[in-house]
Formats: sequence, structure tokens, C-alpha cells
Amino acid sequence: MKNIGIVILVFCIQLFSAQNVYLTKVEKTNDNTDKFLYKISNEIKEAQYLGEVEVQGFSKDDALTFSLIYRKAKEIGANTFSLKPFENIDGSSQAFNPSNYKISLYYLPKEKLESQSGHLYLFASSDKDQKISINRKDYTLSPRSYMIINTVPGELYTISTKKLLGSAIKIQPKSGESNQYFQISSMKIKSDQSGVGGLNLKSGDIIGLEKSFAEFLSIIYKIQADF
Repeated sequence: MKNIGIVILVFCIQLFSAQNVYLTKVEKTNDNTDKFLYKISNEIKEAQYLGEVEVQGFSKDDALTFSLIYRKAKEIGANTFSLKPFENIDGSSQAFNPSNYKISLYYLPKEKLESQSGHLYLFASSDKDQKISINRKDYTLSPRSYMIINTVPGELYTISTKKLLGSAIKIQPKSGESNQYFQISSMKIKSDQSGVGGLNLKSGDIIGLEKSFAEFLSIIYKIQADF
């Protein structure tokens, strides 16, 4: 009986902590083959509103969450989105809650998207603080936060995770080059695939992100600092 009680308790915890993504409103649909799903702000006034998705429940798997939102968006032909804050009784916007939020979906012709350049985004997804070095200056990124580097064309930026076996990248943006997005991942331990046996330890990776996913992270992560 005790074991049955434990199983029921675990099931209830999983049930209430599960995440669901719902297409809660459909105003219109649009027939297009666009693969991207970009965040918009100023362009909203020219975009066609299509509908809305709601995320209920928290998940650490941001890639999975985005893939679920992406599928719902493409069901109605959306190629752009914006966060729709919940409102207080007085009409003011509530603080963002990662366990429950809404996203408005739109269609906007690609040529009407505003050009975005001159910035480098660094996201930290770990449960612990992430220490990084940018041009030999140290920074600490809090869990689920990001920072924006305002880049200068032609200037070299060296970014490293400051750890043994960690990664380092060098970036030299050109004038007018599109924004770039990277994620700082935490330590990874995985089995050795060489046939010798044992474990491979990786203390930190810097991973390039696709723009659609990165712009989704920018609405669910907290901006920490400008560079």
C-alpha cells in the first residue's frame, strides 16, 4: 500500500507540473510556406493578427516548448509573434510568469520585417550562474537570462566559458550583418563513444542558435545587462 501511495504521489506531481500548449484563439488563417517564426514589435501595426497560443505549466526544455508553439503557429499560417501580457484589474501588465503566458500570432510579409543588426545575444540556460569572459572581461549570467552586446563592425570579440575544457569563439561582425545568437550551456557528462569506455566531460559549450528560437528565448528569459 505504501508503494502504491508513492506511485500516486509521483503521478500527481508529474500531472500538475506537466506543460501544455494550446491554440486558444483563431481569428484568421494564412496560406504561406514561410519556415521562420520571428518576434515583432513595431511591425505589429502592419501585421495580420491570426490567433493566440497559451502555455500552461513550466518546462526546462525550452526547445521542446518552442517546437510545440511553432507547430500551433504553422497550423494557422503564422510567421511572426509577440508576447501578450496578462493584465491586472487596473489594466497594467502583469509580470511575466514562465508557468503561464500567452503569445499572439501574426502573418507579416517578409519584406516588411525590420532589419536587425549590430547585436550579439548570449543566453544562459543553466540552473546555475554561468561565468563567461568577453574580451578578457568577466561576466556572470544568471540562470535563464541573457545579455546583449552592442557590436562595432570590424571589432574582434572573443567569448569563452572560462572553464577547463570549455569553449571559446571569436566573432568579427561586418557592417550591416544580422544579429547573432548563442547559448551558453552548462557542464555535460556523457559516455565515451571511442570504444575505450569511461566518461567524456565538457565543462561548457557555446552553441549557435537559429533566430526564431533565439527570439522566443528573448521573451521568456530575463535580460540581464547590455555590454
